[in-house]
Amino acid sequence: MGRGTAMMGPAHSLSGAAAWLGVGAAAAAAGHAMPWPVLVVGALITAGAALAPDLDHKSATISRAFGPVSRGLCGIVDELSHAVYKATRGPGDPRRNGGHRTLTHTWLWAVLIGAGASAAAVFGGRWAVLAILFVHLVLAVEGLLWRAARVSSDVLVWALGATSAWILAGVLDKPGNGSDWLFSGPGQEYLWLGLPIVLGALVHDIGDALTVSGCPILWPIPLGRKRWHPVGPPKGMRFRAGSWVELKVLMPAFMVLGGIGAAGALNFI
Repeated sequence: MGRGTAMMGPAHSLSGAAAWLGVGAAAAAAGHAMPWPVLVVGALITAGAALAPDLDHKSATISRAFGPVSRGLCGIVDELSHAVYKATRGPGDPRRNGGHRTLTHTWLWAVLIGAGASAAAVFGGRWAVLAILFVHLVLAVEGLLWRAARVSSDVLVWALGATSAWILAGVLDKPGNGSDWLFSGPGQEYLWLGLPIVLGALVHDIGDALTVSGCPILWPIPLGRKRWHPVGPPKGMRFRAGSWVELKVLMPAFMVLGGIGAAGALNFI
């Protein structure tokens, strides 16, 4: 991924986990406190989901996460994203060669992916839940333990993801541990799994919007002559990916905010 164009994997994953822990604190304040397994599993899923929008980029962390499968999927998503861009671009949108940072970097994609995961969890039963957990836990390991994951074998990371998914699903299934958190009607267990996935994708997009290139998070809502307007703060407030701002300011800030969120979610503060 071009230096300066997108936040790095560890920053995305840390921001995702911190965001879910913040949601946990807000939920506790609103009277819907998360059982600790929901807080932990949600933070890990959001950390993984915060890498997923880069499924349109062949050199992103996610493209390496599942070997040839994810590399092939990245190619397909890139082509799909490019086709959607060409079909929907406004008169002010530039021509472009690839699909990176288009379709998968929008609010609509985030909502659709989250809704799909929730539907799979509800209608697909235990194996669908395990698959969702496995995919996102592997991504969380790749993001949060970036350097360690790169030097270890893929099989080791996959084994860690599969074992963790099996154990955490077992914990969540126990009464009172949160499989039915927020949605407690019959058959609505794990309906909440889509929420950290939506949040992770949106946090990724917001993070990319802070970098020099911006992010078309609002598509398909037109802004002036553009449908793919790269939203972001004023140019002077943006930073280059991998710069000292990301490494020395944002990542430590995400850790501190995550800690505060966790304390609030667990009623320690």
